[in-house]
Amino acid sequence: MSTVRNFFATLKLLVVYVTLGPLVGLVGIPWTLLTKDITWLYWAAMWVTRAGVRASGITVRHVGFERIPADRACIFMCNHVSNLDPPILVPAIPTRCSVMLKKELMKIPILGTAMTLGGFIPVERGHRRDAAQATVAAAGKAIQDGLNIVVFPEGTRAIDGRLSTFKKGPFFLAMQTGAPIIPVAISGTERLMRKGSSLLTPGAVTIEMLTLIDPKDYPSRELLMAAVRGAISEALPEEMKPLNGTSPAEAI
Repeated sequence: MSTVRNFFATLKLLVVYVTLGPLVGLVGIPWTLLTKDITWLYWAAMWVTRAGVRASGITVRHVGFERIPADRACIFMCNHVSNLDPPILVPAIPTRCSVMLKKELMKIPILGTAMTLGGFIPVERGHRRDAAQATVAAAGKAIQDGLNIVVFPEGTRAIDGRLSTFKKGPFFLAMQTGAPIIPVAISGTERLMRKGSSLLTPGAVTIEMLTLIDPKDYPSRELLMAAVRGAISEALPEEMKPLNGTSPAEAI
């Protein structure tokens, strides 16, 4: 019975995305190119994203959103345990965001074009220094343009749901730009769509915005990273906290 329920929950999400997503793109992309204004396309896409999540039977609880400053762009750093994390988190943020995401996603027809117009930032896997520098430069420009940045500093989804090691690149970006960091703890998605699963389960998700962290208060990237990771870890349920001895960071 649960498999049937999960199948229909997944189907409902896909139906919303497959029917409304291309429609928004076909209208919004030409409008954006004509007017040079992404506003309508961005918020229409966010509405479709939220609609798909709701249709699948997922409810989202928002905690601490009053901590988001309204007068400056921030870097939102969130733990990552499921493919559901981005479509649940990004539309919940009340001001426009750019997202650091896998380069391969930018190749999806219509969606990739919309994300390019929206200033989303492709991240190339691997350890190429020039690629990492280009990513940081693009993210820095987005912040200068007044956009928030959403990044999952673990770089990939945690298999067991526990907070894993962080990449150093996002913290170099924060130190370089001085943009404040909002640590974000997301829980529930690890049960609703696990890594390796193509079906989702209806249920509840919590997004908690934690206290702002100013990079200027930390003399090194390592200390900044430890502060952000510690804040997220503290806010997560016990079963999602990192195991003792887990290294806090790894290279870009």
